Amino acid sequence: MKMANQSVLAGFVLLGLSDQPKLEKTFFVLILSMYLVILLGNGVLILVTIHDSRLHTPMYFFLGNLSFLDICYTTSSIPLVLDGFLTPRKTISFSGCAVQMFLSFAMGATECVLLGMMAFDRYVAICNPLRYPVVMSKAAYVPMAASSWVAGGINSLVQISLAVQLPFCGDNIINHFTCEILAVLKLACADISINVISMGVANVIFLGVPVLFISISYIFILTTILKIPSAEGRRKAFSTCSAHLTVVVIFYGTILFMYAKPKSKDPLGADKQDVSDKLISLFYGVLTPMLNPIIYSLRNKDVKVAVKTLVRQKRFS
Repeated sequence: MKMANQSVLAGFVLLGLSDQPKLEKTFFVLILSMYLVILLGNGVLILVTIHDSRLHTPMYFFLGNLSFLDICYTTSSIPLVLDGFLTPRKTISFSGCAVQMFLSFAMGATECVLLGMMAFDRYVAICNPLRYPVVMSKAAYVPMAASSWVAGGINSLVQISLAVQLPFCGDNIINHFTCEILAVLKLACADISINVISMGVANVIFLGVPVLFISISYIFILTTILKIPSAEGRRKAFSTCSAHLTVVVIFYGTILFMYAKPKSKDPLGADKQDVSDKLISLFYGVLTPMLNPIIYSLRNKDVKVAVKTLVRQKRFS
């Protein structure tokens, strides 16, 4: 325990791209630019969903939550990454690492649940439009969104509580840009089977169940759309859920790509793959939050009109 306590005091060293300093400046500019786009795009979406009364509906309430979540998710890690690109020795305290892991894990789990809630909203709107005002009343959709945040927070609290109880008495170098929980668990000098099992169960609940729920919802949605007699009616119906479907495909598609690709057995190839895995994980953390407001703005006429109205009001105020 003495050695474990020493690791707590010393904290961790984040390896990042320390072995490739020429890339660090390039990625600093690139990630900073993407982060600013995330703050601007999602910030504007939050503003329009609050200020435009036409967007005071369940779908846009969920969208506002998604935008706020994306800002929180990226802010929990990107400033640390940017600082790491400019700092020769990238260190983080044990408590700082725990907080960063908690926030990232909570935001990721919350987004999974929230995307499922948004799929249910689209299912009711298209498959049961007459019951939509009753089923998706404010008394229903506000607790639905709140439960997404609570579920994500509880899951993260469980996972991080198990992780911080482990003794870290060996190497304190994290081969990542941030305190990614799997990279941290590799440094523990104790059995992590409970952590692995717990994370496996959490993945089933927060990844598998929402994917299944979203898939079933869209089977019913597509079946209903195909029954609409007019082509214009089918187009309008599909346009109301196309943005959400696009976001879901990008979000889960990137996760599948990250974890399903084969590992290299060649030592040199493994080193290159380590860099590749870290960069993929980094861009996953910024690409989806950056694309979400762009997708919802380009594919949604109501949002485009609300943004233009907000810009005009700010210009003449």
